[in-house]
Amino acid sequence: MSEHDRDRTPVRLDAFAFGGDYNPEQWPEEVWDADMALMRRAGITMATVGVFGWAQVQPTPGTFDFGWCDRALDKLADNGVGVCLATMTASPPPWLARAHPETLPVTADGTRLWPGGRQHYCPSSPVYREHAAALVERVARRYAGHPALRLWHIGNEYGCHVSTCYCDVSAEAFREWLARRYGDVDGLNEAWSTAFWSQRYADFAEVLPPRAVPAIPNPAQNLDFQRFSSDAMLECFLLEKRILREHSPGVGVTTNLLGLAKPVDFFEWARHQDVISHDSYPDPHRADTHVEVAFNYDLMRSLGDGRPWLLMEQAPSAVNWRDRNAPKAPGQMRLWSYQAVARGSDAVLYFQFRQSRGGAERFHSAIVPHAGPETRVFREVAELGAELAGLPEILGSRVEADAALLMDWSSWWALEAESHPATDLSQVDANLAHYRPLWESRITTDIVHPSADLSRYRLVVVPNLYLVDEAVAANLADYVRAGGYLVMSFFSGIVDGNDRVHLGGYPAPFRELLGVHVEEFWPLPPNGAVGLAFTDGHHGTATVWSEWINLEGAEPLATFAGGELSGLPAITRRSFGDGAAYYLGTKPDATTMGNLLRRAAAEAGAAPVLPGAPAGVEVTVRRTADGTRFLFLLNHNVFGVQVPLPPSATDALTGQELGDQATLDRRGVLVARLGLSATT
Repeated sequence: MSEHDRDRTPVRLDAFAFGGDYNPEQWPEEVWDADMALMRRAGITMATVGVFGWAQVQPTPGTFDFGWCDRALDKLADNGVGVCLATMTASPPPWLARAHPETLPVTADGTRLWPGGRQHYCPSSPVYREHAAALVERVARRYAGHPALRLWHIGNEYGCHVSTCYCDVSAEAFREWLARRYGDVDGLNEAWSTAFWSQRYADFAEVLPPRAVPAIPNPAQNLDFQRFSSDAMLECFLLEKRILREHSPGVGVTTNLLGLAKPVDFFEWARHQDVISHDSYPDPHRADTHVEVAFNYDLMRSLGDGRPWLLMEQAPSAVNWRDRNAPKAPGQMRLWSYQAVARGSDAVLYFQFRQSRGGAERFHSAIVPHAGPETRVFREVAELGAELAGLPEILGSRVEADAALLMDWSSWWALEAESHPATDLSQVDANLAHYRPLWESRITTDIVHPSADLSRYRLVVVPNLYLVDEAVAANLADYVRAGGYLVMSFFSGIVDGNDRVHLGGYPAPFRELLGVHVEEFWPLPPNGAVGLAFTDGHHGTATVWSEWINLEGAEPLATFAGGELSGLPAITRRSFGDGAAYYLGTKPDATTMGNLLRRAAAEAGAAPVLPGAPAGVEVTVRRTADGTRFLFLLNHNVFGVQVPLPPSATDALTGQELGDQATLDRRGVLVARLGLSATT
């Protein structure tokens, strides 16, 4: 057990956490009793309170007024609603900026960002941290023993609006961070390759954040600044966590990770969460948005090493911040909520309970819309609340995965930097190109760090892992040598942790494992494509990238057909130890990628959860500690489908026995309890 596991406070729920952000400070108190009645009607079990409450509880320096919060929490407790209580530090009050403008963040070009929105603080500011800590101390002392308290919510969506600050305060903090990392300035110079372009530093005092410069910035400096910026925000989180632990050691802490947020290293942050929480806002206008959402949910589950996580926020219908804000169609909110549960969430929470009358998010949907509770949105939420109340056995159960997809934030930051053979590579696009065929094949996939123990997985997929150290390379080689199957894509294993090229021929750390030597990168022109000719007679196309590949033990599965590299290997396979490693020296079309991953999965023995399910139907299984299994079938199609069922399945909501197939309406959901004879 790691040090962080020993420090983790388990978060136990006796019912699904169902509800969401409740902001009573936006409404006169005569509305609150109506809110309580509506919460009972909707089956609300948890409310997130106080996320943006700082200015309300501390209206002026040194003046505190918690009366409204006391009364709101008391009402929630009296009505059986638990509270996820925020520390209120996400958005400082205007008086702090007026008294201390040095707490405000500064952009790379020197622009200071002012109050009037939210998240207007420099994460490294000692003044901000001092005032935030003082507030958290008061909140913790006051509410640690409150009967409604179930969970602490620190900050809000770190990195959403301000993920980096380039002010002088941040510059000094960056220098201190670098001194801890490298020990002395000579170590920094070596790591940053400062012999290039006369960038050598004689003293840490000369080092700045990567502010606006006249030419291509130092890539290692940029990479370290992104690491530092994630760590600076994490220091704010940990400061508040220490205070909460002191005053309420038995209450768990969390913060809501936003989507697939590039500025925040989720793997590092996850080590400090008692439970992983996530905010999910898919776009109803995108027909395949549920695949990216599934990826994010698999990541959240994996961050907690398979433990249940919490869907902390979603919209009951439309959001307010896209160019076109589509509402969720009838049944879509229910379908997408069950998608979170199917992939490991023990919570379905919304932003927010009552739709705001004013402010920037006044057109963001809510459980209680402007039109009131006699609306489609409220009815759908209440119906879902009743359903989840009937599924208590699922709480705490886990999802088991046969496959893993590797992801690393440092590699992501470095991959998308400037001055590469191609500067339009996207880590998210690469992840989804590799993940989608697994989703379509119903092969459950964890999203894990490259240094993780991979022995439990039959198949490991590696999309464009540009930055690796020797330990990671050894981890992947050991996995395959012991019988694992690996699929790796181009531009992987190119640089070390300081963005310095591994010498010895690309991809040096993986040459033996893959059995290839890449002599040159050969990016394709914008919108360009090249043919692929497979040794079994099949053909495909590829885009974005190609490589001059020399074989060193691998066998070619496909060669380039056309262009300057015509006839040279494009996709290879090598037997290595008791396993095998595939290498993709280009980006195949979706059909070809699907065929390749299905071949590798079949070789590896990574089996679909439910073979024969129609296209567009998502399938997962959650298993309880006593071995009971719940099968989730989610129809993302806009038409009904027939889905084959394993034997001895019953409807988990009604207890009705199911036959050998189920009918799912458009956007339909079925949760089935599997009998002992079921093979799924």
